Amino acid sequence: MTFVVTENCIKCKYMDCVEVCPVDCFHEGPNMLVIDPEECIDCTLCEPECPSEAIYADDEVPEDQQEFIKLNEELSQDWPVITEIGDVPADADDWKDKPNKKELLER
Repeated sequence: MTFVVTENCIKCKYMDCVEVCPVDCFHEGPNMLVIDPEECIDCTLCEPECPSEAIYADDEVPEDQQEFIKLNEELSQDWPVITEIGDVPADADDWKDKPNKKELLER
């Protein structure tokens, strides 16, 4: 099992999860983070740290977010590893919990 970052991270990109990851499996894109499923050790530390509740165990990803399992796998191959908290977007709180953000995903 691995963990998956889902749509609610888009344009929020809080990085609390990065700080607790013992294996540096998070990768940073322009407006979202993803988890490399090959590196994730299923430690569960990241899930409760996410303020936008965007992280799920892969077998608990909501039905309407299933495509993010593949997106995490794909994008983690292209995006750089992130190991420290960076600057959170100034408008992150405005985007938290907004639905239908997938079209805003920047690759």
